[in-house]
Amino acid sequence: MEKWLSAEFLKSLLHGRRAIVTALAAVLVLGTVAAGILVSINRPAAPAAAPSSSQGSEPGITVPPGSLLKADRPPPPLALPGLPSGPVNVLVIGSDIRGNAKEAAKQAAATGGQVDQRSDMMMLMHIPADRKKVYGISIMRDLWVDIPGYGGSKINASLQFGGPALVEKTIGGLLQTKITYSVMVDFNTFRDIVDGLGGIDVNSPADFTAAVDTQHHFTKGVNHLNGQAALEFVRERHAFPDGDYQRVRNQQEFIRAVMAKLRNSGILKDAGKTLAFITKVAPKLILDNGLDVMKLAGLAYALRGIDPRTASFMTLPTAGTGTSADGQSIVVPDYNGIAQVADALAKDRMGQLPR
Repeated sequence: MEKWLSAEFLKSLLHGRRAIVTALAAVLVLGTVAAGILVSINRPAAPAAAPSSSQGSEPGITVPPGSLLKADRPPPPLALPGLPSGPVNVLVIGSDIRGNAKEAAKQAAATGGQVDQRSDMMMLMHIPADRKKVYGISIMRDLWVDIPGYGGSKINASLQFGGPALVEKTIGGLLQTKITYSVMVDFNTFRDIVDGLGGIDVNSPADFTAAVDTQHHFTKGVNHLNGQAALEFVRERHAFPDGDYQRVRNQQEFIRAVMAKLRNSGILKDAGKTLAFITKVAPKLILDNGLDVMKLAGLAYALRGIDPRTASFMTLPTAGTGTSADGQSIVVPDYNGIAQVADALAKDRMGQLPR
């Protein structure tokens, strides 16, 4: 009994316990370090940078760049298709159909018939290769031209004869230029787009009252317009001494206002917002020449750096008004002036045309 309780025995026993305790402590330390490494690797990034060691922070473990898990990496920025190389021509068409233009086009395609519609607006938007500015060329709806396959007629009848494709062919032939894309909108879609933007601020050149629909009154200067009022603004012609000539100038002012709204509202500030807006709008439009949602979003986004105030608009030169052989009131084309515009388009020198 004395042997078991001797000092030597007790000393050896105490020494053995210390060894066990030391070993256990080492295991705990290693386990803590390993857990710390796992937590550091899987923990999401902190909102602010951690204080440096010179500020008295506790030492930690630094994970080398590139060792983060894929789930912790921010998603790549949305990539939208860019514009085709060189100059780009986008034809904007406004149909006067009272119903749904897309549904009417489907029915006409199924039956082989025509859609009862004319183009109230035809504007060729030219984007030069340097992308520094946008040029708009309005085509008078009563301009008397040769419509391929149909002969002499008012140019707005080309929409009824063959849809947007024939409008493109007619204007492309008249200006000897390639139409890159075309976009057509009907009355209902026009109203929806303006209302979806929260209205448009349009600068009216004068006081006037529309002769159609609600007979909205416009005051000289900036008017905030909802969809219906904006439609009356771009359609009105009877209130002006020069009729359609002022109407196309109002349409040009409206396009400038839409460009400003898209830019100032933040829609064009990032690709995601641009795509979200176009995704809502595109199903109601008639798009041609391979233009789809992504390409249309890319087109809009590509214009984000262009100041709408620098946009330049003109009306395709005319030689006044007249009467056709069958008694229709028409606008006579100025072929010399049109040739100059065609040459400027071909050489991408729209900025050199006299104003």
